[in-house]
Amino acid sequence: MPKVLAPLRRHLDLLPSPLPDTPGLLIRDPFRYATAMLVLPPPLIPCLMMFDGGHDEGDLRVVLSRITDSVGVGALAEHLASTLSASGFLEDVPFEEMRDARQREFAGAPTRKAVHAGAGYPDEAIELRAWAAACLAEAPDAAPEQGTLVGIAAPHVSPDGGRRSYASAYRALTPDLADRTFVILGTSHYGTPGRFGLTRKCFETPLGVTTVDDARIDALIADGGPAVDVEDYCHAIEHSIEFQVVFLQHLYGPAVRILPILCGALGPGAGRPSPPDDPDVTRFLTALSAVCAEGPPVVWVAGIDMAHIGQRYGDRKAAVADQGPMREVAEEDRARCGALAAGDAAAFWQTIDTGEGDPLNWCGSSAAYALLAAARPRRGALRHYEQWNIDPASVVTFAGMAFYR
Repeated sequence: MPKVLAPLRRHLDLLPSPLPDTPGLLIRDPFRYATAMLVLPPPLIPCLMMFDGGHDEGDLRVVLSRITDSVGVGALAEHLASTLSASGFLEDVPFEEMRDARQREFAGAPTRKAVHAGAGYPDEAIELRAWAAACLAEAPDAAPEQGTLVGIAAPHVSPDGGRRSYASAYRALTPDLADRTFVILGTSHYGTPGRFGLTRKCFETPLGVTTVDDARIDALIADGGPAVDVEDYCHAIEHSIEFQVVFLQHLYGPAVRILPILCGALGPGAGRPSPPDDPDVTRFLTALSAVCAEGPPVVWVAGIDMAHIGQRYGDRKAAVADQGPMREVAEEDRARCGALAAGDAAAFWQTIDTGEGDPLNWCGSSAAYALLAAARPRRGALRHYEQWNIDPASVVTFAGMAFYR
């Protein structure tokens, strides 16, 4: 009896090959459990439909016979299945071994190593300092604000794409804040919905190693309830906190004290109740607010990207920054930023939760809600807003904001 084929893993990146000489479908693992990348030639792409847990090797051979117009496809079928398995792309024993090894490696590591140095920003300290200084020098003019700074919201997109918004947010931070704990609320792109990922690991970048506020992490683990995900592996791969750490180290030194928290997706679109009605989320954010109200003062930093529009994100039509429909997106983004600036977490969430998901695909909405619910600022200010073509047919929007009480 033919052997059932192991299913293809969910949450893999499936992208058009960027290599002109090697067309096809690029397969890679965003979790980095598997380090291999595979380009599947165009004729073989339909074979992936056989790896759904409901087809067997005989079904795969039938598909390959049609593609190649040959019956002698047994070796090709075996090679395709074994290559996908050895690469870590199937839900099978080799993948489980890769996953377990990577999680053990992260758990045992003394620090959270930089994973985006050399790609998202320079990987040499001298060059990185010059890069960060040049980035912050691009901050647009912003009107002075009255009141005590509570925190900022910056993008988590590639800094080279969002330089002016990063700069506008981080220029709101002043030198006298160096002794604070910076509570970094990062978007968790791969974490469990409704969960908040914690780690005690100091973040290491080319600038050095941060300090982590262990006492507050211990308190959150004790009081945060079932929404707490301790030593969340997603910290090993996420960029949404790492990019914030680089700018904070540039401003306040390598040992800047941080409290890193990854915020999983919230609300009905993620299979959860709306955040104000989600008891696990409410318990965690109430505990976070209480923990940060005691002890040394904190400054809040949220890594928030906004709309994701265009073909990369499932839209049929291409999107061009600041043109056509993206002008309407800008108006909606600014309305949501106005809700953020009002400081009302529940009212802000009403702008996200339309009952049919979020048409703008704000991937920073969970971190934004957490900032309002836990930090409880009285008001905010939109310092800069922009749109960026992440590719020729797709746009990401983001902003720099500051919050006060």
